[in-house]
Amino acid sequence: MPGGLYPNAGFRAPLLSYLLSAFYFLKLKVLINFIMPLIGALSVIILYLLGKEIFNKKVGLISSLIFAFIPLHVFYSGRILTDVLFTFFVLLTFLSFWKGDEKGNKNQRILFGIFLALALLSRYTALWIIPVFFIYLLIKNKSFKFLKERNLWISILAFFITLTPWLVYGILEYGNPLGAFIHGAKAAAYWGGTQGWTFFFSHWWNMFSIIGFIFSGAIIWIFYKKEYPKKKIYLLLIWFSFFLIMAIFMPHKEERFLLAIVPPVSLISGYFIDKFKSKTILIILSVILILFVSLATNFYNTSSLYHNTNTECFKEITLKLQEFQGNFMMVSENPPLFRDLIKQESAYYPDTLNEKTLEEMTNETSKKGYFIFTKFNSGFETEKWKNLKVIMDEKYTLEFECQKDPEVNWIYSAN
Repeated sequence: MPGGLYPNAGFRAPLLSYLLSAFYFLKLKVLINFIMPLIGALSVIILYLLGKEIFNKKVGLISSLIFAFIPLHVFYSGRILTDVLFTFFVLLTFLSFWKGDEKGNKNQRILFGIFLALALLSRYTALWIIPVFFIYLLIKNKSFKFLKERNLWISILAFFITLTPWLVYGILEYGNPLGAFIHGAKAAAYWGGTQGWTFFFSHWWNMFSIIGFIFSGAIIWIFYKKEYPKKKIYLLLIWFSFFLIMAIFMPHKEERFLLAIVPPVSLISGYFIDKFKSKTILIILSVILILFVSLATNFYNTSSLYHNTNTECFKEITLKLQEFQGNFMMVSENPPLFRDLIKQESAYYPDTLNEKTLEEMTNETSKKGYFIFTKFNSGFETEKWKNLKVIMDEKYTLEFECQKDPEVNWIYSAN
């Protein structure tokens, strides 16, 4: 971790890393690129099952079709990030909760606790999901009597049993069973900057396309027709509203942070579209067409973003590093990335970036050291990388620079 500022890795939810490590251990790295698309596809099926349970088969089918084409879900189902796995377990959590609560199924109550814990181990923002169920049960029961129900405590027990290994990790690494979660809350300020409360609304079309407007219309219709007292409706509304509010109050925001509310958006939109009866098929076809065009536009923009001078220079830098002989240490902004590509020791630039801290890094190892900078996936502010370049020019030896943009794509050596 950078400069030893947060040496413990508990600030990141562990489940996806453990899942991927199993594929590496079994020498099945070639399958890793298929994991997230598979989980994303399975999520569509689970959403159908949830829609069928809460509403009916038709609403489940419409909602799953919407979910399958919403840009936010499709885009991140192709990237190895925690959000898709998290959403997968969130869907399983709500499905088991509904079956357990409505049908009194004890096994589903146990699964509810297990899936909620797995969602939390996938992404710590599952903590935002937990109050949704308590608010729902409070509104449904109009009292706190549900806290005395034995089945609820069975779910809670299953939840904590599933979390036990991570709670033990917290004790061993932080001296506190909740240490990893506390660290995760603090880590939100480590990088990425801050975005205003309007961030998600300004990106609404990019995330949801036409469904964002259909969903807004559905909300107006629900309140106009006074549908909100229905259990299935206010559960979805609480899910959407509480999670969105929590995300808005987070200092750092990214579009993917809202992936967990795509299911209630899809379900409410599907329920609304189904009310048009004879025009339902025409509306669905029109919606899918618009979603498809939005997806094509998003993929084109993403392709343009990632196929430019920065990516070309990044490739040149990695090829150059592969030519270097012997064991060496690489210092960069993205050590895991270079470690995976070059198979050499890799470290972060120190948090306090100056001549002294860089010299200390080179003195701590007997290996030849290479300082790497590439604009690809860089989070350095302009002043920071310019200062780094000055130090490199004065103290270290230039080994390589990308001719297409040499100022921000280079390798210097020490020792």
